[in-house]
Amino acid sequence: MTQLQGSRILIVEDEDSLALGLEFNLSQEGYSVERVADGKKALEKVNEQPFELVVLDIMLPYIDGFTVAREIRAKWPQMPILMLTAKTAAKDRITGLEIGADDYLTKPFHLQEFLLRVKGMLTRRLWYQDSTRTRSHIQFGGNSINFESLQATTPKRQFQLTPREAMLLKCLIRHQGTIVSRKYLLENVWDISAEVETRTVDSFIARLRKYFESDPKNPIFIKSIRGVGYQFCLVDQ
Repeated sequence: MTQLQGSRILIVEDEDSLALGLEFNLSQEGYSVERVADGKKALEKVNEQPFELVVLDIMLPYIDGFTVAREIRAKWPQMPILMLTAKTAAKDRITGLEIGADDYLTKPFHLQEFLLRVKGMLTRRLWYQDSTRTRSHIQFGGNSINFESLQATTPKRQFQLTPREAMLLKCLIRHQGTIVSRKYLLENVWDISAEVETRTVDSFIARLRKYFESDPKNPIFIKSIRGVGYQFCLVDQ
């Protein structure tokens, strides 16, 4: 039995045929799976017991997936969320990522891709937890980040990072002083091919700069190396 087998996964999907198929295939992979068909029941479930991953549709009865994701993220900052959506508009994907979803798949999708995304998210969750035990807190330039609680404090405010933002920042910090390529970040933080969604990295980098740089247009901590990638520099240490 692998370290991932037995991981508890909640499927929140009102399309019965899809939900049953996902439940069956995840169970065949050795995961412990539960399934609900609306947002209200989803919140009840996550309040009852912890899950290692939530597979969450956007269009749901009673409470939509965006609202469910916000409430999950507020109470369980490190619970991974994979959003499923039939919508292809970029704004829906961006909204999902901004409110704290870790990844998304647009319907229809291939089963093998879904299973690989799930495995990747569960693996990264374990990596993040292990790496956080060795260095759970960092300070730079008047900024303070607790990677365990995902709480961030800057000279201007306090707020909570999304798990993906925290993973990206932690990855950059782990390679402090070294240039990290977009390809590496996509494959190790997002677990997707470097040919897909390359602007996703740039979008997240821009958000981190907005949070932690006094002048985001002239960053001193998270620097761009034109045509190569990014470099994290602890200039005040």
